Amino acid sequence: MTGNATVLRREWVADRLIRPALITAAIVVTGVGIFTQHVHARPLTTVLFVLVTLFAPASFLPWDRIPERARLLFASGYAVSAAVLLPLAPKTFAPMFAYLAAAVAGIKLASRTLAVAVAVLDAVCCAVAVAVVGAVTPDTDVWPWWLALSVGLPVLLGIARRDRRDALFNAERAAAEARRAAASESREAALLERTRIARELHDVLGHSLTGIALQLDLADALGTKGRDAEAGDAVRRARSLAVDGIGRMRQAVHELREDALPLEKTLAAMCASETVSFEVDGTAGPLGGGVAHTLVRAAQEALTNAAKYAPGAARAVRLGFSPETVTLVVTNGPAERPQTADSGGGMGLVGMRERAGALGGSAQAGPAPGGGWRVEVRLPRTG
Repeated sequence: MTGNATVLRREWVADRLIRPALITAAIVVTGVGIFTQHVHARPLTTVLFVLVTLFAPASFLPWDRIPERARLLFASGYAVSAAVLLPLAPKTFAPMFAYLAAAVAGIKLASRTLAVAVAVLDAVCCAVAVAVVGAVTPDTDVWPWWLALSVGLPVLLGIARRDRRDALFNAERAAAEARRAAASESREAALLERTRIARELHDVLGHSLTGIALQLDLADALGTKGRDAEAGDAVRRARSLAVDGIGRMRQAVHELREDALPLEKTLAAMCASETVSFEVDGTAGPLGGGVAHTLVRAAQEALTNAAKYAPGAARAVRLGFSPETVTLVVTNGPAERPQTADSGGGMGLVGMRERAGALGGSAQAGPAPGGGWRVEVRLPRTG
């Protein structure tokens, strides 16, 4: 629970329990005083006291569903009843209700103008009632008329309390909306991360399983022709592809968990392990989230495809940095020996384009000018 929520809860307890209990006690004490002490115009005093005993407890109920006009009539009735009661029973707790009526107007009325108007009505009625009672009974001690005007001042406290409560409520609502927005963003980020992991694992498994299937098909075809030695070589190559696929899977999972790749070193190590030419143009610098990872995956995909469709051909990787973009170019020469046709569906390039497009970049693939194949991925450095 936030600090604002705690304050609102305390305000609720005070409004629903503590203040009603105090008002009830004041009503009881005032009633005892009215019926045991000398008061002016007892029938009128009794009627006004009954009205006040109805208005005062009702002021602690929620007024949100009451129309504004009804609120105004209720607050005005409370103010007039309490104001006239004050000079009729000045030696009891009756004067307290005139002050409370002004405060209630400030708390319950949404319009500050109407709240101040009710407070002025309260003060004027109280001053007039004091003047009338003083004129009718000149020998009785009554309040000065100017002091009676002070009963309207608590409206300012009521307005301040209403503003504070509204500010706390709005702050708590804003905090709740911020928590909901953060939870929604977290869920969206989790879904995006799951999609990214699924795509990466699909690419790694697709390459490995496709190569294994090709080698096993080749082994089966060679076995039926009695070429057992070559079939055994194909099976061993299939096993080697499986082991390599496991390593690539572990590497992909590691990259996904780390999500912060040293791009130049990663590509250099990758090219060194596969005897591929590698060069860097421009000055390397910080890259946006996902850019390095996307380029590493694109390089892995392009090199794997080059080895699959152009076995034996020379391969090269070039990484270029500019102030706004980073470009990866992977090329390979013409195949030195034919390769069995692939039946994998060609989803690798589609995934590469999707990843590049998600970061505001592009991916292109096509025949190289001098023969062979060329893959180019261009991404903004900010991702």
